[in-house]
Amino acid sequence: MALTLGQAMEFDLPPCSTGVLMSATPEDLLQVPLNDLHIALGARMVPFAGYSMPVQYPQGLMAEHKHTRTAAGLFDVSHMGQLRLVGPDAAAAFESLIPVDVIDLAVGKQRYGLLLNESGGIIDDLMFVNRGADIFVIVNGACKAGDIAHIQASIGGRCQVIPSPERALLALQGPQAVTALSRLAPGVEKLVFMTGGSFTVDTGAQKIEVFLTRSGYTGEDGFEISVLAAEATALAKALLAQPEVKPIGLGARNSLRLEAGLPLYGNDIDSSTTPVEAGLQWAIQKVRRAGGAREGGFPGAEKILAQLAGAADSVTRKRVGLKARERIPVREHVELQSLTGEPIGEVTSGLLGPTIDQPIAMAYVPPALATPGSQVNAMVRGKPVKMEVVAMPFVPTNYFRG
Repeated sequence: MALTLGQAMEFDLPPCSTGVLMSATPEDLLQVPLNDLHIALGARMVPFAGYSMPVQYPQGLMAEHKHTRTAAGLFDVSHMGQLRLVGPDAAAAFESLIPVDVIDLAVGKQRYGLLLNESGGIIDDLMFVNRGADIFVIVNGACKAGDIAHIQASIGGRCQVIPSPERALLALQGPQAVTALSRLAPGVEKLVFMTGGSFTVDTGAQKIEVFLTRSGYTGEDGFEISVLAAEATALAKALLAQPEVKPIGLGARNSLRLEAGLPLYGNDIDSSTTPVEAGLQWAIQKVRRAGGAREGGFPGAEKILAQLAGAADSVTRKRVGLKARERIPVREHVELQSLTGEPIGEVTSGLLGPTIDQPIAMAYVPPALATPGSQVNAMVRGKPVKMEVVAMPFVPTNYFRG
């Protein structure tokens, strides 16, 4: 059953305008390799990025959120796109599409990247790893077909662009994720945040070869695990058999990432926002900035470099975190006004943060109101709810850096 917008808000999911939730019949939807397992676990399934996906399990969103913060949660993110870039020119070719240092990335290291259009807008955000023999890329599920086509059209003549639809993707997140996974795959505990490698997971019944990184989308320590789709169910069952691990749905994934201050593509960033406006300039290394050895050379470079240099009027809005002073949830698309009543923007993501039990949100506001401590009004059902600009993340991150 497709969720209505009201139901989506109830579960703190992104709205239909992101292209993530959509009206669809079950016959229209693709199934992830773990579909039967989700149903056996009692998941409520919803349309998400063209797939039937679990929004929550019987324990409920709040319990799932808190379990991930204190123990370990297993997420199915097999709707995401996985691809490989192969060839001696792959790093330089990929670097021509993103404002990130790809060429100098060491083997086994992972980076966050931004696929840009000619106006400097964000086509998608992604993660990539230098695996030596290839560059392994993970893109968002709702964007993967367009991303792969764009990458193929742009650099397919310089390297092989090889999609990996035969693979599933699981995320094990939380402070006890390393304890659970290291029982099955000794050595993963040696990885640090944003590194990865190939490992053998011994389930007892079989040995499963995986590629994993110590990263995730919750603000907690954890791992993202790429596995052959045919072996995904066996892997998931082995992880769920660990006492620390419970299955977690999309609802808690969204609330966890928002508390961690992580943007959601289609809500908080899109093709009309630049990395600087989105507060993601930290992802642009010095070597790609003005004066760097490989300055520019990516789509929209002139505009983005001007924004990084602080050129007058080059940035007209900035992504900020907001906390409400009242215990009234402020959802996406709620209008923001200055304290004197002028419209200044709208909320892009918002919910009642389960960990801090306080309404939190992301939004774009004029630079003059982007300083922590600035106050704005969110117009909820025609009534102003006072909100304060705060630094993100809303909940401290717990990445393992060694």
